[in-house]
Amino acid sequence: MRVFLVAGEASGDALGAALMAGLRALRADVAFDGIGGPLMEAEGLQSRFPMEELSVMGLMEVLPKYRHLKRRIAETADAVVALRPDVLITIDSPDFGLRVARAARARWPDLRTVHYVAPSVWAWRPGRAAKMAPVIDHVLALLPFEPPYMEAAGMTCDFVGHPVTTVPLATAQEAAAFRAAHGIAPDAPLVLCLPGSRRGEVERLGPRFGAALDLVARAVPGLAVVIPTVRGVSTLVRGMAAGWATRPIIVEGPERRAAFAAADVALAASGTVSLDLAANGVPMVIGYDFNPLTRFILRRIVRHDTVTLVNLVSETRAVPEFLGEVCQPGPLSGAVLRLLRDPAARAGQEAAMALTMERLGRGGEAPGLRAARSVLKAIGQAGNPGETRGA
Repeated sequence: MRVFLVAGEASGDALGAALMAGLRALRADVAFDGIGGPLMEAEGLQSRFPMEELSVMGLMEVLPKYRHLKRRIAETADAVVALRPDVLITIDSPDFGLRVARAARARWPDLRTVHYVAPSVWAWRPGRAAKMAPVIDHVLALLPFEPPYMEAAGMTCDFVGHPVTTVPLATAQEAAAFRAAHGIAPDAPLVLCLPGSRRGEVERLGPRFGAALDLVARAVPGLAVVIPTVRGVSTLVRGMAAGWATRPIIVEGPERRAAFAAADVALAASGTVSLDLAANGVPMVIGYDFNPLTRFILRRIVRHDTVTLVNLVSETRAVPEFLGEVCQPGPLSGAVLRLLRDPAARAGQEAAMALTMERLGRGGEAPGLRAARSVLKAIGQAGNPGETRGA
Protein backbone atom coordinates (compact mmCIF):
# COMPACT_ATOMS: atom_id res chain seq x y z
CA MET A 1 0.00 0.00 0.00
CA ARG A 2 1.43 3.37 -1.05
CA VAL A 3 0.53 6.61 0.72
CA PHE A 4 1.57 10.08 -0.43
CA LEU A 5 1.42 12.71 2.34
CA VAL A 6 1.79 16.48 2.15
CA ALA A 7 2.35 18.54 5.32
CA GLY A 8 3.38 22.18 5.37
CA GLU A 9 4.04 23.23 8.96
CA ALA A 10 5.00 21.94 12.41
CA SER A 11 1.47 21.06 13.55
CA GLY A 12 0.84 19.16 10.30
CA ASP A 13 4.14 17.34 10.72
CA ALA A 14 2.99 16.08 14.13
CA LEU A 15 -0.37 14.94 12.74
CA GLY A 16 1.32 13.24 9.81
CA ALA A 17 3.78 11.38 12.01
CA ALA A 18 1.01 10.01 14.25
CA LEU A 19 -1.04 8.99 11.22
CA MET A 20 1.96 7.24 9.68
CA ALA A 21 2.51 5.30 12.90
CA GLY A 22 -1.18 4.36 12.96
CA LEU A 23 -1.15 3.19 9.34
CA ARG A 24 1.95 1.11 9.95
CA ALA A 25 0.25 -0.53 12.94
CA LEU A 26 -2.70 -1.50 10.74
CA ARG A 27 -0.90 -2.25 7.47
CA ALA A 28 2.58 -3.77 7.58
CA ASP A 29 2.98 -3.27 3.84
CA VAL A 30 2.50 0.51 3.85
CA ALA A 31 5.10 2.71 2.13
CA PHE A 32 5.25 6.50 2.37
CA ASP A 33 6.26 9.33 0.06
CA GLY A 34 5.70 13.08 0.02
CA ILE A 35 6.59 16.21 2.00
CA GLY A 36 6.95 16.49 5.76
CA GLY A 37 9.10 17.67 8.62
CA PRO A 38 11.36 16.04 11.21
CA LEU A 39 8.63 14.03 12.94
CA MET A 40 7.41 12.50 9.70
CA GLU A 41 11.00 11.91 8.65
CA ALA A 42 11.52 10.00 11.91
CA GLU A 43 8.61 7.75 10.86
CA GLY A 44 10.39 6.92 7.61
CA LEU A 45 9.41 9.66 5.16
CA GLN A 46 12.10 11.08 2.90
CA SER A 47 10.72 14.55 2.26
CA ARG A 48 10.99 15.64 -1.36
CA PHE A 49 11.96 19.15 -0.23
CA PRO A 50 12.16 20.97 3.13
CA MET A 51 8.70 21.39 4.61
CA GLU A 52 9.66 24.82 5.94
CA GLU A 53 9.39 26.21 2.40
CA LEU A 54 5.61 25.96 2.81
CA SER A 55 5.31 27.59 6.25
CA VAL A 56 3.90 30.88 4.99
CA MET A 57 0.64 32.49 6.12
CA GLY A 58 -1.16 35.68 5.14
CA LEU A 59 -1.79 37.29 1.74
CA MET A 60 1.13 39.72 1.75
CA GLU A 61 3.46 37.05 3.13
CA VAL A 62 2.63 34.62 0.30
CA LEU A 63 2.95 37.05 -2.61
CA PRO A 64 6.78 37.28 -2.66
CA LYS A 65 7.01 33.48 -2.74
CA TYR A 66 4.11 32.85 -5.09
CA ARG A 67 6.14 31.67 -8.11
CA HIS A 68 8.26 29.35 -6.01
CA LEU A 69 5.20 27.86 -4.29
CA LYS A 70 3.45 27.43 -7.63
CA ARG A 71 6.47 25.52 -8.93
CA ARG A 72 6.46 23.30 -5.84
CA ILE A 73 2.75 22.59 -6.33
CA ALA A 74 3.42 21.43 -9.91
CA GLU A 75 6.41 19.32 -8.84
CA THR A 76 4.41 17.65 -6.08
CA ALA A 77 1.42 16.94 -8.31
CA ASP A 78 3.77 15.44 -10.91
CA ALA A 79 5.20 13.14 -8.24
CA VAL A 80 1.72 12.00 -7.16
CA VAL A 81 0.69 11.17 -10.71
CA ALA A 82 3.95 9.35 -11.39
CA LEU A 83 3.81 7.32 -8.14
CA ARG A 84 0.10 6.39 -8.41
CA PRO A 85 -0.40 5.97 -4.63
CA ASP A 86 -3.44 4.30 -3.09
CA VAL A 87 -4.27 7.63 -1.45
CA LEU A 88 -3.06 11.23 -1.31
CA ILE A 89 -3.35 12.68 2.19
CA THR A 90 -3.01 16.44 2.46
CA ILE A 91 -2.48 17.63 6.03
CA ASP A 92 -3.70 21.09 7.01
CA SER A 93 -1.97 23.85 4.90
CA PRO A 94 -4.89 23.85 2.43
CA ASP A 95 -3.50 26.63 0.24
CA PHE A 96 -0.77 24.25 -0.84
CA GLY A 97 -2.20 20.79 -0.26
CA LEU A 98 -5.55 21.30 -1.97
CA ARG A 99 -3.87 22.83 -5.00
CA VAL A 100 -1.71 19.73 -5.24
CA ALA A 101 -4.81 17.54 -4.98
CA ARG A 102 -6.62 19.56 -7.66
CA ALA A 103 -3.68 19.45 -10.08
CA ALA A 104 -3.07 15.73 -9.55
CA ARG A 105 -6.74 14.76 -9.86
CA ALA A 106 -7.10 16.79 -13.06
CA ARG A 107 -4.59 14.43 -14.65
CA TRP A 108 -5.62 11.30 -12.77
CA PRO A 109 -9.38 11.41 -11.95
CA ASP A 110 -9.32 8.10 -10.03
CA LEU A 111 -6.95 9.46 -7.37
CA ARG A 112 -8.35 8.88 -3.86
CA THR A 113 -7.89 11.90 -1.60
CA VAL A 114 -8.09 12.57 2.13
CA HIS A 115 -7.63 15.90 3.87
CA TYR A 116 -6.54 15.88 7.51
CA VAL A 117 -7.88 18.87 9.51
CA ALA A 118 -11.24 20.21 8.43
CA PRO A 119 -11.19 23.84 7.31
CA SER A 120 -12.65 26.17 9.92
CA VAL A 121 -15.78 26.90 7.91
CA TRP A 122 -17.67 27.44 11.17
CA ALA A 123 -15.38 30.44 11.78
CA TRP A 124 -14.91 32.06 8.37
CA ARG A 125 -15.32 31.48 4.63
CA PRO A 126 -18.02 28.78 4.78
CA GLY A 127 -17.72 28.29 1.03
CA ARG A 128 -14.36 26.57 1.47
CA ALA A 129 -16.00 23.21 2.16
CA ALA A 130 -17.89 23.33 -1.13
CA LYS A 131 -14.70 24.25 -3.00
CA MET A 132 -12.89 21.29 -1.40
CA ALA A 133 -15.52 18.73 -2.31
CA PRO A 134 -14.56 18.26 -6.01
CA VAL A 135 -10.98 17.29 -5.09
CA ILE A 136 -11.32 15.73 -1.60
CA ASP A 137 -13.20 12.50 -0.90
CA HIS A 138 -12.83 12.23 2.86
CA VAL A 139 -11.94 14.55 5.75
CA LEU A 140 -10.36 13.76 9.12
CA ALA A 141 -11.69 16.26 11.67
CA LEU A 142 -9.96 17.28 14.89
CA LEU A 143 -12.98 18.92 16.48
CA PRO A 144 -16.20 17.09 17.36
CA PHE A 145 -18.57 19.63 15.82
CA GLU A 146 -16.93 19.66 12.35
CA PRO A 147 -18.24 16.54 10.49
CA PRO A 148 -21.71 17.95 9.69
CA TYR A 149 -20.16 20.92 7.87
CA MET A 150 -18.06 18.63 5.68
CA GLU A 151 -20.86 16.16 5.03
CA ALA A 152 -23.22 18.96 4.00
CA ALA A 153 -20.68 19.89 1.28
CA GLY A 154 -20.63 16.34 -0.10
CA MET A 155 -17.57 14.77 1.54
CA THR A 156 -17.43 11.99 4.10
CA CYS A 157 -15.90 13.00 7.43
CA ASP A 158 -14.90 11.37 10.72
CA PHE A 159 -14.04 13.07 14.01
CA VAL A 160 -10.81 11.28 14.92
CA GLY A 161 -9.90 13.15 18.09
CA HIS A 162 -7.12 15.63 18.62
CA PRO A 163 -3.57 14.28 19.07
CA VAL A 164 -2.87 16.78 21.83
CA THR A 165 -4.93 14.61 24.16
CA THR A 166 -2.37 11.79 24.04
CA VAL A 167 0.90 13.71 24.02
CA PRO A 168 2.97 12.52 27.01
CA LEU A 169 3.23 15.19 29.68
CA ALA A 170 6.32 15.84 31.77
CA THR A 171 6.19 14.82 35.40
CA ALA A 172 6.52 17.18 38.35
CA GLN A 173 10.02 15.82 38.85
CA GLU A 174 10.95 16.62 35.24
CA ALA A 175 9.54 20.12 35.64
CA ALA A 176 11.58 20.66 38.80
CA ALA A 177 14.69 19.32 37.07
CA PHE A 178 14.12 21.74 34.17
CA ARG A 179 13.97 24.69 36.55
CA ALA A 180 17.10 23.51 38.35
CA ALA A 181 19.02 22.95 35.12
CA HIS A 182 18.32 26.53 34.00
CA GLY A 183 18.84 28.21 37.35
CA ILE A 184 15.14 29.02 37.89
CA ALA A 185 14.11 28.96 41.54
CA PRO A 186 11.28 26.55 42.44
CA ASP A 187 9.04 29.46 43.48
CA ALA A 188 10.01 31.89 40.69
CA PRO A 189 7.15 32.85 38.34
CA LEU A 190 7.85 31.29 34.94
CA VAL A 191 6.22 32.60 31.76
CA LEU A 192 6.39 30.76 28.44
CA CYS A 193 6.72 32.98 25.37
CA LEU A 194 5.44 31.35 22.16
CA PRO A 195 5.57 33.81 19.24
CA GLY A 196 4.77 31.22 16.56
CA SER A 197 6.32 28.58 14.32
CA ARG A 198 6.40 30.62 11.08
CA ARG A 199 8.94 33.30 10.27
CA GLY A 200 6.27 35.90 9.58
CA GLU A 201 4.61 35.25 12.93
CA VAL A 202 7.87 35.52 14.83
CA GLU A 203 8.85 38.72 13.04
CA ARG A 204 5.49 40.37 13.79
CA LEU A 205 4.75 39.05 17.25
CA GLY A 206 8.19 38.50 18.75
CA PRO A 207 9.05 42.17 19.37
CA ARG A 208 5.60 42.84 20.88
CA PHE A 209 5.76 39.80 23.10
CA GLY A 210 9.26 40.74 24.21
CA ALA A 211 8.20 44.29 25.08
CA ALA A 212 5.16 42.97 26.96
CA LEU A 213 7.26 40.59 29.03
CA ASP A 214 9.77 43.33 29.81
CA LEU A 215 6.83 45.26 31.31
CA VAL A 216 5.78 42.20 33.31
CA ALA A 217 9.33 41.76 34.60
CA ARG A 218 9.31 45.29 36.00
CA ALA A 219 6.28 44.40 38.12
CA VAL A 220 7.22 40.83 39.05
CA PRO A 221 10.61 40.34 40.75
CA GLY A 222 12.44 37.18 39.79
CA LEU A 223 10.38 36.57 36.64
CA ALA A 224 11.77 33.85 34.36
CA VAL A 225 10.93 33.74 30.65
CA VAL A 226 11.36 30.62 28.52
CA ILE A 227 10.91 30.47 24.74
CA PRO A 228 10.36 26.95 23.39
CA THR A 229 11.09 27.13 19.66
CA VAL A 230 11.11 24.83 16.63
CA ARG A 231 13.36 24.07 13.71
CA GLY A 232 12.99 26.64 10.98
CA VAL A 233 12.69 29.72 13.23
CA SER A 234 15.23 28.89 15.92
CA THR A 235 17.95 31.19 14.58
CA LEU A 236 15.46 34.02 14.09
CA VAL A 237 14.11 33.60 17.64
CA ARG A 238 17.57 33.62 19.19
CA GLY A 239 18.59 36.77 17.36
CA MET A 240 15.33 38.52 18.17
CA ALA A 241 15.42 37.71 21.89
CA ALA A 242 19.06 38.64 22.39
CA GLY A 243 18.13 42.25 23.22
CA TRP A 244 15.25 41.55 25.60
CA ALA A 245 15.65 42.80 29.16
CA THR A 246 14.17 39.53 30.47
CA ARG A 247 17.11 37.53 29.03
CA PRO A 248 14.87 34.61 28.01
CA ILE A 249 15.97 30.99 28.10
CA ILE A 250 15.50 29.41 24.66
CA VAL A 251 14.92 25.67 24.40
CA GLU A 252 14.28 23.18 21.61
CA GLY A 253 13.50 19.52 21.21
CA PRO A 254 12.91 17.35 24.31
CA GLU A 255 13.19 20.28 26.74
CA ARG A 256 10.01 21.79 25.30
CA ARG A 257 7.87 19.23 27.15
CA ALA A 258 9.48 19.97 30.50
CA ALA A 259 9.21 23.72 29.91
CA PHE A 260 5.44 23.44 29.48
CA ALA A 261 5.15 21.44 32.70
CA ALA A 262 7.27 23.96 34.61
CA ALA A 263 5.41 27.07 33.45
CA ASP A 264 2.93 29.17 35.42
CA VAL A 265 1.52 31.25 32.54
CA ALA A 266 2.04 31.55 28.78
CA LEU A 267 1.93 34.38 26.26
CA ALA A 268 1.28 32.67 22.93
CA ALA A 269 0.45 33.22 19.28
CA SER A 270 -3.00 32.05 18.26
CA GLY A 271 -3.00 28.51 16.94
CA THR A 272 -2.85 24.89 17.99
CA VAL A 273 -0.29 25.72 20.68
CA SER A 274 -3.24 26.83 22.81
CA LEU A 275 -4.24 23.17 22.99
CA ASP A 276 -0.70 22.14 24.00
CA LEU A 277 -0.96 24.63 26.83
CA ALA A 278 -4.42 23.37 27.77
CA ALA A 279 -3.15 19.78 27.88
CA ASN A 280 -0.52 20.92 30.38
CA GLY A 281 -2.95 23.08 32.34
CA VAL A 282 -0.99 26.28 31.65
CA PRO A 283 -3.18 29.44 31.76
CA MET A 284 -2.55 31.59 28.71
CA VAL A 285 -2.89 34.95 27.01
CA ILE A 286 -3.28 34.81 23.22
CA GLY A 287 -2.03 37.46 20.80
CA TYR A 288 -2.00 37.59 17.02
CA ASP A 289 -1.74 40.00 14.12
CA PHE A 290 -1.38 39.92 10.35
CA ASN A 291 -0.05 42.24 7.73
CA PRO A 292 -2.44 45.27 7.63
CA LEU A 293 -4.02 44.21 4.31
CA THR A 294 -4.64 40.66 5.50
CA ARG A 295 -6.04 42.05 8.75
CA PHE A 296 -8.43 44.31 6.81
CA ILE A 297 -9.75 41.38 4.77
CA LEU A 298 -10.13 38.99 7.71
CA ARG A 299 -12.02 41.54 9.78
CA ARG A 300 -14.81 41.36 7.21
CA ILE A 301 -15.09 37.59 6.92
CA VAL A 302 -14.45 36.13 10.40
CA ARG A 303 -17.69 34.77 11.84
CA HIS A 304 -16.80 34.28 15.53
CA ASP A 305 -15.89 36.58 18.41
CA THR A 306 -12.96 34.35 19.38
CA VAL A 307 -10.29 32.38 17.52
CA THR A 308 -8.85 30.50 20.49
CA LEU A 309 -9.64 26.79 20.35
CA VAL A 310 -9.95 26.45 24.13
CA ASN A 311 -12.69 29.09 24.09
CA LEU A 312 -14.45 27.45 21.14
CA VAL A 313 -14.34 23.83 22.30
CA SER A 314 -15.22 24.64 25.93
CA GLU A 315 -17.88 27.15 24.81
CA THR A 316 -16.43 29.74 27.17
CA ARG A 317 -14.39 32.89 26.75
CA ALA A 318 -11.99 32.08 29.57
CA VAL A 319 -8.82 32.74 27.56
CA PRO A 320 -8.11 36.44 26.91
CA GLU A 321 -7.03 37.21 23.36
CA PHE A 322 -5.64 40.34 21.73
CA LEU A 323 -5.95 40.35 17.96
CA GLY A 324 -5.01 42.90 15.31
CA GLU A 325 -4.42 46.45 16.49
CA VAL A 326 -4.90 45.56 20.18
CA CYS A 327 -2.08 43.02 20.07
CA GLN A 328 0.27 45.46 21.78
CA PRO A 329 2.67 45.25 24.75
CA GLY A 330 0.44 47.15 27.20
CA PRO A 331 -2.72 45.02 26.93
CA LEU A 332 -0.71 41.81 26.65
CA SER A 333 1.34 42.54 29.76
CA GLY A 334 -1.77 43.49 31.74
CA ALA A 335 -3.44 40.17 30.93
CA VAL A 336 -0.31 38.19 31.85
CA LEU A 337 -0.05 40.06 35.16
CA ARG A 338 -3.69 39.29 35.95
CA LEU A 339 -3.10 35.56 35.50
CA LEU A 340 -0.02 35.72 37.70
CA ARG A 341 -1.88 37.60 40.44
CA ASP A 342 -5.57 36.57 40.27
CA PRO A 343 -6.42 32.99 41.38
CA ALA A 344 -10.00 33.35 40.09
CA ALA A 345 -8.78 34.11 36.56
CA ARG A 346 -6.52 31.08 36.68
CA ALA A 347 -9.30 28.84 38.03
CA GLY A 348 -11.64 29.84 35.22
CA GLN A 349 -9.08 28.88 32.60
CA GLU A 350 -8.21 25.62 34.35
CA ALA A 351 -11.85 24.51 34.22
CA ALA A 352 -12.16 25.48 30.54
CA MET A 353 -8.94 23.65 29.67
CA ALA A 354 -10.05 20.45 31.43
CA LEU A 355 -13.40 20.50 29.58
CA THR A 356 -11.60 21.07 26.28
CA MET A 357 -9.40 18.02 26.75
CA GLU A 358 -12.41 15.87 27.65
CA ARG A 359 -14.30 16.95 24.53
CA LEU A 360 -11.27 16.37 22.30
CA GLY A 361 -11.04 12.73 23.34
CA ARG A 362 -8.63 12.49 26.26
CA GLY A 363 -8.69 8.93 27.59
CA GLY A 364 -9.84 7.36 24.30
CA GLU A 365 -8.01 5.58 21.47
CA ALA A 366 -4.99 7.43 20.07
CA PRO A 367 -6.09 9.91 17.37
CA GLY A 368 -3.35 8.79 14.99
CA LEU A 369 -4.71 5.25 15.09
CA ARG A 370 -8.31 6.47 14.77
CA ALA A 371 -7.27 8.56 11.78
CA ALA A 372 -5.52 5.57 10.19
CA ARG A 373 -8.65 3.42 10.56
CA SER A 374 -10.71 6.20 9.02
CA VAL A 375 -8.35 6.46 6.03
CA LEU A 376 -8.41 2.72 5.39
CA LYS A 377 -12.20 2.64 5.64
CA ALA A 378 -12.52 5.61 3.27
CA ILE A 379 -10.37 4.00 0.55
CA GLY A 380 -11.78 0.50 1.02
CA GLN A 381 -8.61 -1.04 2.42
CA ALA A 382 -8.43 -3.50 5.31
CA GLY A 383 -5.96 -3.73 8.14
CA ASN A 384 -3.49 -6.55 8.69
CA PRO A 385 -5.01 -10.04 9.00
CA GLY A 386 -5.84 -10.62 12.64
CA GLU A 387 -5.55 -6.92 13.49
CA THR A 388 -7.81 -5.90 16.36
CA ARG A 389 -9.08 -2.64 17.74
CA GLY A 390 -6.30 -2.70 20.32
CA ALA A 391 -3.57 -2.60 17.67
